[in-house]
Amino acid sequence: MGRTARRAYHFDDVEIVPSRRTRTSRDVSTAWQIDAYRFEIPLVTHPTDAIVSPPVAVRIGELGGLGVLNAEGLWARHSNVDELLFRLATAADEAEPSTAVRMLQQWHAAPLRVDLLAEAIKQVAEAGVTVAARVSPQRARELTPDLIAAGVEVLIVQGTIISAEHVSRTAVGGTTPLNLKEFIAELDVPVIAGGVGDYRTAMHLMRTGAAGVIVGYGAGKATSTGDVLGIGVPMATAVVDAAAARRDYLDETGGRYVHVIADGGVETSGDVARAVACGADAVMLGEPLARAAEAPGNGWYWTSAAAHPSVPRSWVELAEDASVTLDTLLFGPSADPSGAVNLFGALRRAMAKTGYSDLKEFQKVGLSVRS
Repeated sequence: MGRTARRAYHFDDVEIVPSRRTRTSRDVSTAWQIDAYRFEIPLVTHPTDAIVSPPVAVRIGELGGLGVLNAEGLWARHSNVDELLFRLATAADEAEPSTAVRMLQQWHAAPLRVDLLAEAIKQVAEAGVTVAARVSPQRARELTPDLIAAGVEVLIVQGTIISAEHVSRTAVGGTTPLNLKEFIAELDVPVIAGGVGDYRTAMHLMRTGAAGVIVGYGAGKATSTGDVLGIGVPMATAVVDAAAARRDYLDETGGRYVHVIADGGVETSGDVARAVACGADAVMLGEPLARAAEAPGNGWYWTSAAAHPSVPRSWVELAEDASVTLDTLLFGPSADPSGAVNLFGALRRAMAKTGYSDLKEFQKVGLSVRS
C-alpha cells in the first residue's frame, strides 16, 4: 500500500516477431556509425582487463568493432600484466573465490602511470583502428588530457551508475564533482557515458552532449551489483526506456541523435538480436568475449568493479569455453547450437529472417513478451 512497482523484463523474457518478409543475409548490413567513426558490427567491448589488452583492442578494431581499454586498469599500472593475469588465473582455479578479488584490489592500489597508459594507447593507434578508452567519473577530469594527448578518439565515461552531475557536500580530495555537460563541452572527441537504467537518467545524460549512452552495468554471471547494492533494472526494459528517451530527445533538439549501447544481459547471439530489437544501436560485450583464445584473462572474466577497494561488485568467473578465436566467436562458423559462437553472423540471419536490411530498420521489429 502506498507504493507501486513496475513490471520489467530481461532480454530472455522477450522474443522477436517475424514479419511477412524475409531476405537473404547477404543483403543485410550490421554497420553503425557514431560521430565520424564507422564500425562494421555493433560491438563495443566492456572495458575490463579480462578481455581487452592492447593487441585485443587492435584485433577487435580490425574485425569491425570498437575495443575499449580500461585507462584505470592493469595496463595503466603495471609493466608485467601478462604475468599478473597468469597468477590470477592460477589463484582463481585453485584458491577460494575471494582470493582472486583480493589480488585485483592489491594490484589496482598501485599508482597510475601515464607512460604505461600512453604506451598501451600507442599500440592501438599505430595499428590504424579507432582508439577508445574508459575512465571513471571520479578520474575523468584528471586523466582525459593525457588520454587525448596519447591518441584516444572516443572517450568512455563509465561507472556502475552515472548521473549528469554528481552531488556531494564535500568533494573527495578537494576536487569539484564532475559536471558532465561542462566536461563534454570542453572536448573535441565524442563521449559515451553510462550506465543508466531508466528513461529520466538517460534523457539527462543525452542533454549533457554525450554522443552515446550506456544502458546497464555489464550485468552477467560475474557481476554481483544486485547482491551488493540491490540495484538493477532488467535490460530489455532499460533499453526500451533509453530508446524512448532518444526518440524524445531527437524531437526536443530537432534532430540530434544519441546512440544507445546495451551493457549487460547479453550472453548469446539471440540476446544481441533482442538488444537491437529493443532499440540498442550497439551492444557492449564482456563475458561472452572471455571465451576467445586471445582474451588476456586466460578464460576468466571479471568487471572493473571487482577491484573496488572496499565494495567489490564482481566475481572472477570462468568462461564456459576459451578455445575459439575472436574471428570465430564473432563470425563463425559454429558447431555450437547454444548461440555462444558466431554472435554477429547470427544477428545478420535474425535480421534477414525478419526482413530488415539494417540496424535502424531492425529496431522497428515486432516484440512479444513470454507469459
